Amino acid sequence: MKDTSRKFLTNTWYAAALSTEVTDSLFKRRLLDTPVVIYRRDDGSPVALHDRCPHRFAPLSMGKKKDDCVVCPYHGLAFNSDGKCTHNPHGGGHIPAKAEVKSYPLMEKYGFIWIWMGDKPADPALLPDYSLLDNGHPNALAHTYMKRPCNYELITDNVMDLSHIDHLHGEIITTRGQLSPQIPKVEDENNEVAVRWEWEQTPPMLIFNDFLPKPGEPAAHFVEVTWSHPTHIQLTVGATQDGSAMDYDNTVSQYDLHTCTPETEYSTHYFFATRRNHNVEDAEFNKIKIESMHGAFEDEDGPILDAVQDQMETNDFLALDPVLISSDAGPVRVRRILKSMIEQESA
Repeated sequence: MKDTSRKFLTNTWYAAALSTEVTDSLFKRRLLDTPVVIYRRDDGSPVALHDRCPHRFAPLSMGKKKDDCVVCPYHGLAFNSDGKCTHNPHGGGHIPAKAEVKSYPLMEKYGFIWIWMGDKPADPALLPDYSLLDNGHPNALAHTYMKRPCNYELITDNVMDLSHIDHLHGEIITTRGQLSPQIPKVEDENNEVAVRWEWEQTPPMLIFNDFLPKPGEPAAHFVEVTWSHPTHIQLTVGATQDGSAMDYDNTVSQYDLHTCTPETEYSTHYFFATRRNHNVEDAEFNKIKIESMHGAFEDEDGPILDAVQDQMETNDFLALDPVLISSDAGPVRVRRILKSMIEQESA
């Protein structure tokens, strides 16, 4: 198995898949530059194993599931959900002591299957609380997945610094030039970084305009983005016209979770969940929101991030001595915290 200790934080939770992606069939995905096979036992609980038979190193994902075990397609060795070989069809059936594969702890929450790939015992408490995703009408919740050929930290930078909205994105989420001039409020506590903007615009952001009491008239807006290690970003954005408290419960608002999992140093799995507190029963609106999310990232953010990756020719952003502006305070702080955590884990 490749040494990923200096590339990625490992003793932490990453999204491995959407819950809907994993069935009782064998599902493969490269995570932290390691091939992993994921499937569900007969009772529905998920399993993740290193996707490499220890005999001739064939991908186990090319095999089949039988009695909650994975059977290698090459020579028929079977491995249970703990990674132990349970069947050798050759010779007298002797099972060599080294005939096992690594099994990874999993946790299924918030519509995702989370994986712990480090050597320390998995700690469920280290996954932040995103239970708001679980509360509310099912038609007001949506999940999606995308893959991008760039380093995962570029995607984190992109979500932590929303000052690019008016320059890169279209009419649906424009702030009418109100966001860029602001110096965001940045808070850093317990290795979490939060960035917040507040502003007023006319007309309101179009994602909220039709659901406000007075469409087209001035509205106060806020957006707060909170990063937790290694790559989890919770974003809440909302608008109000009645002077209410600027939070999810008191505005026309949506609560999003962005979380990235490195595939390799230069490619990333990008997972997204969103819940809204308006128009909650409209399932068709969910479809529209996810299509809009894909369109914005695949056609606007994504090509820029890919081009940035190509131009950088490295993943060490700070080593290039970049020009920094006021909106960089949050993402740069995140990069420094994560770098320190990786260095401490690798020491």
